Amino acid sequence: MKSKLQFWCTAALSLLLVNTVNIEFTPTHKQVRLNVGQEALAKRSGGRSGGGSFNRSSPSRSAPSRGYSDNDSGGYRSSPTYTSPNIYVAPGGYYRGGYGYYYSPLPIIVLILIVGILGLAIVFALKNAISSNNSSSEEIATYSTGNKELDNNIVTVTKLQIGLLAQAHVVQKQLTDLSLQIDSSTPEGLTELMQESVLALLRTPENWTHVSASSKTVKSREEAEKLFNQISIEERTKFSAETLSNVKGKVRQLQQDIKPDQEPGTYIVVSLLIGTENDRPLFGDVYSSQDLKQALEKIAATPPEYLSVFELLWTPQSDTESLTYDEMLSEYTNMMQIA
Repeated sequence: MKSKLQFWCTAALSLLLVNTVNIEFTPTHKQVRLNVGQEALAKRSGGRSGGGSFNRSSPSRSAPSRGYSDNDSGGYRSSPTYTSPNIYVAPGGYYRGGYGYYYSPLPIIVLILIVGILGLAIVFALKNAISSNNSSSEEIATYSTGNKELDNNIVTVTKLQIGLLAQAHVVQKQLTDLSLQIDSSTPEGLTELMQESVLALLRTPENWTHVSASSKTVKSREEAEKLFNQISIEERTKFSAETLSNVKGKVRQLQQDIKPDQEPGTYIVVSLLIGTENDRPLFGDVYSSQDLKQALEKIAATPPEYLSVFELLWTPQSDTESLTYDEMLSEYTNMMQIA
């Protein structure tokens, strides 16, 4: 009886303490996901510019002349042939006509050679005519630039992402100015945008803090386009809004909504997405400042004829904003601190 009384007293006392102190034991999974969602809402504006295409266009790489087209029909122009009645070649090299026998100045073997050469020429002309009537995709594949990397369909897709200290806000302003001034709809403008963006990053190595790099070679242009778009969408969803966009020469700007009580940040993230005609990755692993410098220089040295697609992304877009350490870690989980 005494033990039962002690048990009920202990239970009552425990219940009273729990209600008074309001102890919460372990958070549920729902609460954990809610906290993560609240962190994910802390996004900043982003800028985007670029252009290009993985599809080949024959005007950019001139195809060799088909040749053998002296007239509108694209074939040979034959000389008029004159015949005389009742003429045949006699075994001895004589011609027999209505007026007797005439000795031929050309032996029979020479005539046979001439006929054979003309026949071979006609065969080659027909083969060229047939090949020129193939589908447009086959036609593009047949012409040659003399460069194996430019003639095949192997393409390399590269992403280089750099985290910088917020004191490098001049980079944000430079990228904004480049995106507004350069016409990215032309191959020349796209190359200039890529090179100038890389130069802006190379000029501030003291502000590099984090990096994420990948360069992958694929065997078809369709696969390359799919991979590039996948990376681009993944990175763009990390922005609260694209307040500046210049894609293929079409400029679009949105009004920025900066909250006065927004916590000041300390980081900027710049992403370079590149599609090139290289048959091998542009670089390997990037861990150190020296590795990053070499990777940037490799990108900047890409010849215009090798550059298919380029996209520049940076966040925050405005030079008056920056990312907090928690914001950068939550959105850019693949970035590593530079050794």
